[in-house]
Amino acid sequence: MIPNGFLLRPARDEDSAAFLAILEAVFAEYPGCVLVLDEEPEMQQPASAFAALGGQIWALEGHGQVLGMVALQPSASGVVELKKLYLLPPARGQGLGRALIEHVEEEARRLGARRVHLWSDTRFTTAHRVYEHLGYRRLPETRALHDASATIEFHYEKKL
Repeated sequence: MIPNGFLLRPARDEDSAAFLAILEAVFAEYPGCVLVLDEEPEMQQPASAFAALGGQIWALEGHGQVLGMVALQPSASGVVELKKLYLLPPARGQGLGRALIEHVEEEARRLGARRVHLWSDTRFTTAHRVYEHLGYRRLPETRALHDASATIEFHYEKKL
């Protein structure tokens, strides 16, 4: 449930600049993590890009601005992928990350999914603690993205 004073709404393509600013702020917190626009093409027209993939992306608003985002993308029969969970630093610690994850889980159930999975940069340790607290388990595999940030990701999954 989204806390009072905040609004979660379907994202629009016009949210692109706000979403890119969020990514830039979050990536800047981690040494070696950089935002390269060519590596985030879906952020140019986020609503259209996720709709084309059969998914959806939402914008979290509060205090007159977009503070965060989260997306869902079907990835296999009965499985959805949680994607693009990012919050600006001042929005953290208020239960908003948890609320965004729970929103994706509710949508996944509505779609008939039995599992949610996600990939998360190994550097995002706070996010890992949140996922694990919410019942996600880290799977043994990792993947390297071979991107400008030299990203390696952990794989997580939760049965609904």
